[in-house]
Amino acid sequence: MPHEWQVMTAIGIFLLSYGLIISEKIHRMTVALLGAVVMLLLGILSQEEAVHAVDFNTLGLLIGMMIIVGILRRTGVFEYFAVKAAKAAKGSPAGILILLSIVTAVASALLDNVTTVLLIVPVTLSITDTLDVDPVPFLIAEVLAANIGGTATLIGDPPNIMIGGAVGLSFNDFVFNLAPIVLPIMVVTLLLLRWIYRRELQADDASKARIMALDETETIKDHALLRKSALVLALTILGFMLHGLLHLESATIALAGAAFLLLITREEPEDILLAVEWPTLFFFIGLFIIVGALEHVGVIRWVAEAGLRLTGGAVGPTTILILWLSAIASAFVDNIPFVATMIPLIKAMGEMGGMDTMPLWWSLALGACLGGNGTIIGASANVIVAGMAEKNGIAISFIRFMKVAFPLMLVSIVIAHIYLWLRYL
Repeated sequence: MPHEWQVMTAIGIFLLSYGLIISEKIHRMTVALLGAVVMLLLGILSQEEAVHAVDFNTLGLLIGMMIIVGILRRTGVFEYFAVKAAKAAKGSPAGILILLSIVTAVASALLDNVTTVLLIVPVTLSITDTLDVDPVPFLIAEVLAANIGGTATLIGDPPNIMIGGAVGLSFNDFVFNLAPIVLPIMVVTLLLLRWIYRRELQADDASKARIMALDETETIKDHALLRKSALVLALTILGFMLHGLLHLESATIALAGAAFLLLITREEPEDILLAVEWPTLFFFIGLFIIVGALEHVGVIRWVAEAGLRLTGGAVGPTTILILWLSAIASAFVDNIPFVATMIPLIKAMGEMGGMDTMPLWWSLALGACLGGNGTIIGASANVIVAGMAEKNGIAISFIRFMKVAFPLMLVSIVIAHIYLWLRYL
């Protein structure tokens, strides 16, 4: 049993770390690593326990996809799609935002949301640069779309992968139960975004004319590299879709794709590794250890159990409580460790109370995936976009993101609440 001072210290370090991340006085990677190291130095976690707290499947997936995307980016294919999308929207910033958000949502359901934002952000920055408009509204819209779209399928968002694996739910189970609610949430979110950014989404006729005058075919720089990269990306995506049949984790598939692509393209590893978002990865490592310490001293379990006691174990109230608890918690704690804590609790409730836990699993998936939209650190895709933007000299502050995203996240949870109640309760 952890000592009381360890519990209080872990909570204190967690709150201080989040306060510093929100203040943005110190880089978030430095804060997360410092918080993690202090947990180790004070003996709240041992080094071995800290290593176990890190989700290497998430890190491996990110590294593998960053390498594949880094090589693919050299072909000019992103610029090609940027020009195609912008011309399809007739150079209208509002049309481009909606079009790119829809592409992001669909791709996030079919690939996964992390891979999708790695592919779509370079496209977006290229378009906004040509149009001479602020890229931040586009990037925020894509983060929201990635997490909403990823909610629809087993492979779309890491929490769904974890829930599917723990409960034995198939790709089709997720599509059948979650896809019907994702569509209306996406439509409402896009309409609200269009209204929120109505002043920023303006471009003069000269900028629109520049877009329409571009020739997308001239953007492809290396056709041979494009063919190899596209083949490996297609095989990697197929691997994600068949990962249950192959009995391989998504990180293994992504790293295998990266290694194979490095082999057939003979690209210099030193050059390619520069495309990897190392500050983002180390931020995740620090965050996993900080939340792992909270889990180790029993804080996360205590919060979850206290919430479940409120409902008296009845299916209806428990389902709704899990939805809202998951959403609010996932906005401030990365949704992966939170879901890891909730899975054994929901299983135990099913065994002890003999209740039908299926609505609870869909509630957890909706809450964790949609709740990740609440803040810039709520989900993997958010942190990746913030890191890529920062690398390009664009700052998306914690407060600027939260002012738009948190209310939209609450709207999506209200819609999910109504859906769960009507369909299962």
